Amino acid sequence: MAGAKNHQYHIVNPSVWPLVGSISALVMFAGVVMWLHDHHAGTYVGIAGLLGVLFTMFSWWVDVIKEAHEGDHTPIVQLHLRYGMILFIASEVMFFVAWFWAYFDASLFPSTVDAIGGTWPPKGMHVLNPFGWPLFNTMVLLCSGTTVTWAHHSLINGDRKGLINGLWLTVLLGLLFTTVQAYEYTHAPFSFKDNIYTSTFFMATGFHGFHVIVGTIFLIVCLVRSYKGDFTPRQHFGFEAAAWYWHFVDVVWLFLFLCIYVWGGWGAQYH
Repeated sequence: MAGAKNHQYHIVNPSVWPLVGSISALVMFAGVVMWLHDHHAGTYVGIAGLLGVLFTMFSWWVDVIKEAHEGDHTPIVQLHLRYGMILFIASEVMFFVAWFWAYFDASLFPSTVDAIGGTWPPKGMHVLNPFGWPLFNTMVLLCSGTTVTWAHHSLINGDRKGLINGLWLTVLLGLLFTTVQAYEYTHAPFSFKDNIYTSTFFMATGFHGFHVIVGTIFLIVCLVRSYKGDFTPRQHFGFEAAAWYWHFVDVVWLFLFLCIYVWGGWGAQYH
């Protein structure tokens, strides 16, 4: 037949989710800007945008999983999906480079910022003890990296019980990390708007915390799919992408811990 498929590529059907996701992200961003300017509707607008983003993520994942079940993810399609995930993580790396750049620009040349007294951390500041909760969270993330690797190796070797147990442990460790970071934020001796140190601290660590939440959701989706028997040793790109993303989150945290918590707070009084 003239219209028969004679290649291994997957031509995706038209989808509304890129448009819905873009609009939702714009609404969420507008809500954040309104909230930062103390506008009373900012919170509601931001939450509405966030719900739209979450709905888009869920619906888009459902479509991609359906494509996989229908056999559209051929070996060459899986290869290109891997290339796409690598490029996505590379873009995320550059995203964090921007936060590190802002942090180092202020910390290496504090004499150019009169408001902080020409020293780093700013004069008279109390900072978080890096060898308290931050070190504990470092151990948590390092352990989660080993558990997700255990799950991956279990999947490759056909051990579904090991896959599920490894994913459960990774999800629980991710939730523990987020809980500890939330506790740390609520007990921090400074706030976001105090000075350049506090704003760069919260932006860098806060966006990493957001990525941990996203990664945890990613792994929960993989856990649900594991119970349904979706992954096989030969076809499991969804899990592989989640594992890559989680390892990326691990590595970023190590840089954050060393550069911002340990080096960035050196010489200041610990809270």
